Amino acid sequence: MTEALQRATRAHVAALAAIHAMAFPPHEAWGEDAIALQLAMPGVLGLLHARGGMILIRVTEDEAEVLTLAVAPEARRQGVAGALLAAAMAAARAQAARTMVLEVAIGNAAARALYERAGFVEAGRRPRYYADGGDALILRARLS
Repeated sequence: MTEALQRATRAHVAALAAIHAMAFPPHEAWGEDAIALQLAMPGVLGLLHARGGMILIRVTEDEAEVLTLAVAPEARRQGVAGALLAAAMAAARAQAARTMVLEVAIGNAAARALYERAGFVEAGRRPRYYADGGDALILRARLS
């Protein structure tokens, strides 16, 4: 893990929630309680980027799931999301995960491009998944 990245703990909940609130519309942002609950779950790993990014993943058996990835607007297009995703994929691989899955909004071109560069491919679709009625793509990447 680089110096810019650190493992997120309960002590980082406020910082994680602040980043999430900057990155998502108010009705989609996760608050401190939601993030604390996620971090307390078995198999959940959080990473915090010093420039204003965060990722939460859950590893179960041989599969990992990206629960959320958020980057503050002023830190975008600086490699923060890519660094977080690469570190999360490496951490999942180290825990014997063979694949990683996630959902992404069909209209989120920047996120879709990030995930494509990381080796994710479309594995399905969730119609009307988001509060605004938008569909989600299910993406999957092989970690081994």
